[in-house]
Amino acid sequence: MQLPRPAGREAASRKYDILSALMAFALSKDKHVQRQVLRLMALITTRYNWQRDELTMGQGEIARLWSVDDRTVKREMARFRALGWLVLKRQGARGRVSVYGIDLNRMLEDTRPAWPLIGEDFIARLEPGAETAGQGASNVVPLRAVPSPVSDGTLWSAAQGALQAEDAAIYGAWFHALTNAGLEANALTLAAPTRFHATYVTAHLKDRLLAALRRIDPSLRDVQVIA
Repeated sequence: MQLPRPAGREAASRKYDILSALMAFALSKDKHVQRQVLRLMALITTRYNWQRDELTMGQGEIARLWSVDDRTVKREMARFRALGWLVLKRQGARGRVSVYGIDLNRMLEDTRPAWPLIGEDFIARLEPGAETAGQGASNVVPLRAVPSPVSDGTLWSAAQGALQAEDAAIYGAWFHALTNAGLEANALTLAAPTRFHATYVTAHLKDRLLAALRRIDPSLRDVQVIA
C-alpha cells in the first residue's frame, strides 16, 4: 500500500491512525519492543515534521528525551534504520545534525498484523480502493482478503469456516495461516508460520479458537499452536 503524506483536513486523524498502529503493534510484543516503539513515538510526536518528512534532532537531545546515554541512542537509531522505519536523508557533519525521514508505508506494513486488534473501522480507513457495502464505489477494501477455507472433512477445516464467518479480520490475520499438524488423544495441534504467531494466538486467541473447535467436536480436550 502507498500511504499519502498526512495533509489537509484529514491530516490529524491520519497521524492518530499511524500512532495507533504503532501502539497496538508494540502492545502485542514483549517489553523490549514496547520500549523501542515508545522511543520512536516520542521522536515522532516531539520533533517529526510531517509535511517535509524530516526528523532533525541531535544525539544529545534524543538521549535527554529518552533518559538514556548516547550509546543507547546510537544503537536504537541503527535498529530503526535496519527495520526500514527511519531513512537517513542527510548525514550530519560540521556541527549539523543528521536529517531522517520516516517510511510510513513500511511502518504500517510491519504493524499490519496488529490492525485487527484496533477494529474493523481502523482497517477500513487504512485500506484504500474498494467498495463499502451498500454505498457503491468508495475507498475501503478488506484487509488482505483471504479465500474461504475448503472443507476436506477434517475438524480444522470445519472450524476455519466458522472462524471466518465469526470475524473475517481476525481469521485473516491470525487463523488463516494455521495448518493442521495432527489430532491425538482428543487434542488438536496446529502449526503457525512463526514463533511469534504461535505465541500470540496461544496468549490472546486460544479461548476463541478452542470454543469454535468444541462447537464442532464437543469431545475435543485441548488445542495447541506450535511454530
